[in-house]
Amino acid sequence: MNKYDIVLKIEKFAPLETQEKWDCSGWGVNKGWSQIHPTTPHVEKGVESENVTRVLFALTVTDKTIKQAREKGCDMIISHHPLFYVPLDWKDINIYSAHTNLDKADGGTTDRLIKELGFTISEKREFVRIVNLDKPIDIEELRQKLLKISPKLRYINNYNHKSISSIGFCAGSGSEFINKTNTDAFITGDLKFHAALECEQIVFDIGHFESEQFAPLILKEITDIGENGVIADEKSPFI
Repeated sequence: MNKYDIVLKIEKFAPLETQEKWDCSGWGVNKGWSQIHPTTPHVEKGVESENVTRVLFALTVTDKTIKQAREKGCDMIISHHPLFYVPLDWKDINIYSAHTNLDKADGGTTDRLIKELGFTISEKREFVRIVNLDKPIDIEELRQKLLKISPKLRYINNYNHKSISSIGFCAGSGSEFINKTNTDAFITGDLKFHAALECEQIVFDIGHFESEQFAPLILKEITDIGENGVIADEKSPFI
């Protein structure tokens, strides 16, 4: 398989230019990259370093992820979370990431979370999605639905609200959008203490990992490489 053809499929779905300025999406390690064409991702056809045999799809690249890739015969890793630095012993494998560009894309990280929960998106903003329910549900009903994908979720209800008619979603770390979605509830990960104290909405913290756990599957589906693609075995670091 040509690794650049694989990457082009991802970038068609989630264009690299849509990533945030601080982000590091794209190639973390491009093994054997040619300096012949420094302004494009492609090297001359026929160069051996273009081809990969198996790809590991992961949420985060860690030492454990690298070990899995080697054990499974994968010479490329495609992750959601990008690399901000590259350890020397990781440079023998191709690593590519799609982060905030995948978050923003139609069918991306937050969209998939909503789909898995059985809701329908009513409105799309840059990172946030809004769901307007056909009829109100009580908090416990929503909590039970969320428990299926996040058994250790926690939530804030500072004003003792009883029911929910609208929900805002942001997979990953979305605390900055709390109280800004004009919805009854907000679902994200990584809720901090002081943000929790000031919540006017009902806010469910389902965990960073849990909220983005479907990202590797999205990336595998985009590339459509079938049995040549392997989903990494990952779990939240919180016990």
